[in-house]
Amino acid sequence: MKLQMSIPETDSFPLPLYRHLLHFHYPYLLVQHLLVYSRLYFASKMSTGTESLKSVLGISHTNPSAASNLDQYRRIFQNHASKVQGGETYMTKDDFINAILPKDPHSTIHRDQYGILFGLADLQKKGYLSFTDFVVFEDLLARPDAEFVIAFKLFDVEGNGKVSVETFKRVLRSNWDPEAVPFDFQSSWFHLYTGGKKLNQEIGFDAFCQILKGLQAERVRQAFRYFDPENTGHISPENFKTIVRQLGKYKLSEDVIAQSPTLCNVMPDNSISYACVIAFHNVVRQLDLVQAVANASFQMSHSNSITKEDFMKAAFHVGRYSLITPMEVDIIFHFASEGTTSGQLTKGDFSRLLDPTWRPKPAVQSKPEPPSKAEPFGWEALKSAYSFLLGSVAGAVGATVVYPIDLVKTRMQNQRSAVVGQILYKNSLDCFKKVVRGEGLIGLYRGLGPQLIGVAPEKAIKLTVNDLVRGVMTDKATGDIPVWAEMLAGSCAGGSQVVFTNPLEIVKIRLQIQGELAKSKNGPPKRSALWIVRHLGLLGLYKGVGACLLRDVPFSAIYFTAYSHLKRDYFLESPTKKLSLLELLAAGAAAGMPAAYLTTPADVIKTRLQVEAKKGETSYKGIRDAASKILKEEGFRAFFKGGPARIFRSSPQFGVTLAVYELLQRSFPLSVAESKVQTIASKVASPLETPDFQALKSQQALKLLLNFDYKFGLVPNTKPAT
Repeated sequence: MKLQMSIPETDSFPLPLYRHLLHFHYPYLLVQHLLVYSRLYFASKMSTGTESLKSVLGISHTNPSAASNLDQYRRIFQNHASKVQGGETYMTKDDFINAILPKDPHSTIHRDQYGILFGLADLQKKGYLSFTDFVVFEDLLARPDAEFVIAFKLFDVEGNGKVSVETFKRVLRSNWDPEAVPFDFQSSWFHLYTGGKKLNQEIGFDAFCQILKGLQAERVRQAFRYFDPENTGHISPENFKTIVRQLGKYKLSEDVIAQSPTLCNVMPDNSISYACVIAFHNVVRQLDLVQAVANASFQMSHSNSITKEDFMKAAFHVGRYSLITPMEVDIIFHFASEGTTSGQLTKGDFSRLLDPTWRPKPAVQSKPEPPSKAEPFGWEALKSAYSFLLGSVAGAVGATVVYPIDLVKTRMQNQRSAVVGQILYKNSLDCFKKVVRGEGLIGLYRGLGPQLIGVAPEKAIKLTVNDLVRGVMTDKATGDIPVWAEMLAGSCAGGSQVVFTNPLEIVKIRLQIQGELAKSKNGPPKRSALWIVRHLGLLGLYKGVGACLLRDVPFSAIYFTAYSHLKRDYFLESPTKKLSLLELLAAGAAAGMPAAYLTTPADVIKTRLQVEAKKGETSYKGIRDAASKILKEEGFRAFFKGGPARIFRSSPQFGVTLAVYELLQRSFPLSVAESKVQTIASKVASPLETPDFQALKSQQALKLLLNFDYKFGLVPNTKPAT
């Protein structure tokens, strides 16, 4: 039964598209586009403003991402549209291409090839696009199967949801390079899909997608046969280069294409066989898999370089079955090695094969480069003061947030066993309750003053030293740093802070214990922080410094390394993705857990050394003496007293400190230039906010068409249509 409807044809509701959709067999696309266009049509009857479009498209405050997308579409449209007609603004073909064209000057896709997409967006064939046309086209691009749908629409010239065999051949021939190797449509491969000599055979959407997926491999096979008329099983290196350029130009860098004839040097017989050609085609066809295996290889090896054996081992673990053959691995390493004979590749080496825009590094200039513009006088001092101030604020916030837990931790660690003295607290929760009951809420913050005073230089020097050593140990070419170097940087940071940490800790601990001592008979009077400093003297302030080093050096080594890897490997931080506050807190807290618990024994020894022993309690001469006496009198478990409290204190404290530090850097950048960089890099809420993603979507839509021929859409038809 044929559906008849009377709908006026307007710019907001193109009737040819409606007729096309009524016959289109793909249900999801039919419903989606029909709803969009019907809503837009009724919106045009009410209003033409943005708010009307938002309302009819179902965009409201409950769906902010959709609203953001529409706003981004409008900004892109307004920034590029140049044609004005009847008071309305429209996009010309050049405007459209400029809007979606990649900004990379080394892009492997020719500008004119994006005109294919304009032809599909301009369904009414007016030669220009309205904002509605642009929105619907972008909505189509956002679909996960956009490249298949766009390719099908290009071949479905009749708009009836089917592609005839003759139309399929005609469209391919009209877009293929006339100088390319001819394709035999009478091959058994093509007949298997189209029914051989059956007349009026039509291809549906699902079958069409499968043909596209296998078409490139069939072209490779036919091209090899074309260059090997004698059936020797081998072709010349130059003919191989022709095949590579024809079918892989937009996926490969010019350097790889230029070096493709050298593949014969990898093979045992110094020739290029059919197996070699198919292996190379498989590598190009699954470059995403190659990249995934390479990434897994570097993670498994924990090194800056990998061998073929490392790569094969990772390939085995990435998939359930063997996905990459030994010959394909040889090809990968040959083209990624850039002539090196070490047999080891870095991450930068793989870019040569995986990045189609890769270019060799420019030769070193003989003339000295002009000196860079000198920074203003005192700029370095200002940057140091800036880091110091942010570190102070972040450290103060982190210390204040978790200080009650720190007080509980200290009292639990100082508590001796029943053999030595009276048990005051059953556990950390019991300690917390008794402090609040006996000393009030203010008792939980006893000793906070010295902590806030000392935390500024402590955190500043710790963060500065870690960043400094990491910078020295980082490979300038690849940006990579080995794990051992990360741990060394953290160790240096932990060791450097002890000059401030030890005096701070001993004063803080003695203030924290005062509330407990005041409740005992003949307890000493409460002392101020200044009195404690004067009483201890300079040497006394560094009592237990060895134990402090024993705690802080491994703590920072574990913490900074874990924090860096959690941000990069788990939360996927990158130059274009800045982590949210919640992600920063989670990374900092998770990194602090193992660091805090594993260093608890050193913290227990430090606490015992720095607290003045009460009458009748064991006193300690040093680290070894304290460790042996604690083990003998209280058992091994005593070394982990306050361990849970330490986790709940150190883990969130460092998480809060680093999160606040990074947020302060973003919110109060040192210069306007840094502010702009941070603003751009932190935009991750919607990919549409970056023009590069807009271009990426367009390239994805073209990738299937370019699989046919790298000149698809550029060369006019010079061959017969039959």
